Amino acid sequence: MAVQTKTITGDAAGPNLLITGGVHGDEFEPMVALRQLAELLDPSALRGSLTVAPVVNEPAFIRGERCAEDGLDLARTCPGSPDGTVTERIAHELSGVIRGADFYIDLHTGGNIMDVWPLTGYKLVDDPEVLEQQRRMARAFNLPLVWGTDAKLEGRTLSIARDAKIPAIYAEYLGSGRCSPEGVQAYLDGCLNVMAELGMIDRELPPSRIVHEVEDHREGAGHMQVRNLSPMTGFFEAAVELGGRVESGEPLGVISDPLGARRETVLASESGVVIVLRTFSRVIEGESLAVVLDLI
Repeated sequence: MAVQTKTITGDAAGPNLLITGGVHGDEFEPMVALRQLAELLDPSALRGSLTVAPVVNEPAFIRGERCAEDGLDLARTCPGSPDGTVTERIAHELSGVIRGADFYIDLHTGGNIMDVWPLTGYKLVDDPEVLEQQRRMARAFNLPLVWGTDAKLEGRTLSIARDAKIPAIYAEYLGSGRCSPEGVQAYLDGCLNVMAELGMIDRELPPSRIVHEVEDHREGAGHMQVRNLSPMTGFFEAAVELGGRVESGEPLGVISDPLGARRETVLASESGVVIVLRTFSRVIEGESLAVVLDLI
């Protein structure tokens, strides 16, 4: 299944940068930011080429959900299969597009059910040159948190880039089914900043907004869906705020059955800053409620 892309080719030589959005169908700020970016660029002022794919997972977008009708998460399905389900076919096509790039940025949000503290992430790959280029790109994108995580996680867009030795970063910015103007602008600015860092455009980089830089070598670091899982199906009421600090053993929130007869307090499994928080109140047993990261 074809991934719809648009390429702007500059008048001067330079790298090929790929930027994708909509790998999940309910992540809207990247879609708007990439459309605006493609319209903004002047080929006469561009060195190299920019390829954007604002809505990679169109079937999921039409559904208004994270995944397409086969229920597979595109960000866990790469490199996919040309003869598989709809998500497997998209993953196969997307993986080929990624392999053709010199640099790669994948833009995300928390989708319909989560908020994510604005961050830029990368894999802690073994290749020191690629790793340093990723650090530069992540810092240039200029969101409050820069987070290096486990390089061994498979199925991701960034695992395709890792295997091809392509410097790659991803970004997260809020979510909850919104399309915030602030998020769109932050993504537009972040992409332009990285392009300037790579020498593709002339742009004065703004003052740094980075508050924390963390290289997290724990196994599975970066897998947000496996932290602080719900012990039951019910109604979640958070006791913490996104970006706030919580100590291990303190309440993250309370889950109750629909009528409130049964209530269970969920305690934080670690101390740190809440970088992901569930905002969709109905929760299924085993789903993630929050991600807490030690930033000290």
